[in-house]
Amino acid sequence: MPRIVRHVLLILLPVVAAFAILPSVYGNQLLLFNFMIFMTLTQGLNVIYGFTGYLPFGYVGFFGAGAYGFSLMVIHLHAPPLIALPVGGGTAVALAVLSTPLFRLSGAYFSIANLAAALAVFQVVSNPNLESITKGPYGISLSGVFDPALAYGTALAVLAATIGLVIYLRNSHFGMALKAIREDPISAGMAGINVVRERIIAWLLSALVAGLAGGVFAWYVSVFYPETVFSVEFTIFAIVFALFGGNATVTGPILGVIILYGIYNVVGISTPQYFQLLYGALIMGLVMFLPNGLASLLQRWGIDVP
Repeated sequence: MPRIVRHVLLILLPVVAAFAILPSVYGNQLLLFNFMIFMTLTQGLNVIYGFTGYLPFGYVGFFGAGAYGFSLMVIHLHAPPLIALPVGGGTAVALAVLSTPLFRLSGAYFSIANLAAALAVFQVVSNPNLESITKGPYGISLSGVFDPALAYGTALAVLAATIGLVIYLRNSHFGMALKAIREDPISAGMAGINVVRERIIAWLLSALVAGLAGGVFAWYVSVFYPETVFSVEFTIFAIVFALFGGNATVTGPILGVIILYGIYNVVGISTPQYFQLLYGALIMGLVMFLPNGLASLLQRWGIDVP
């Protein structure tokens, strides 16, 4: 059986089946939706960070751009949500195109510059002078298209497509080229890989994922403020979840979300002081003993982690 088919059967189908069935047996649909959003964001971050090594601290900028691209289509053009959603993804891709000069930087310089770019976008959409367009700091209301059931199903479709994308990267020549670039861009270039082009493609794909996640998030909640969809917490959680589970794998980010976001909802909401202590200990232990995440631990035990 081809590896890509095996990965679809072992990872993609069980995840989709679980989130399709769980709403009928577990009443908290919002919690399940948030799990899907974080899984999507973590896998989207995995595309650019796990496969190319570029860590975007401002990844939430694409999420927020997607939320606003979707919302403004609904508000000003009265577009149906399923039409507005691709526009949200396209808005994030457009922002990614504008930010491609950041690839002139590397390491921490790239990460910090990307964060600054996301904050700049936040300042634009929350500007009171743009209230007639973006609603400024006063928030967005999409109550006219509020449909949590359909938004949930769409979020599941976006998650499935994102996992499918990462499965493809794990098993394709393109994904192998990205890994070669991550390890040694100079050698990769000498081997005939177009380093600049491949990085930009990964960057745009990663932005598209975040933009679609932002759009479906805006649709599901229907009422939000700029500081909600541009919260750096989204980026921090996505980075931590990906690192905890294991970058450049399909399973790792999923495990990271299930474990850490699960702990957050069990402990962090009711007793945040204990959660911060537990979270800190987990991250310290990860950095010290499992720098490649849980996936590396499972591999040590002889378990093949896609």
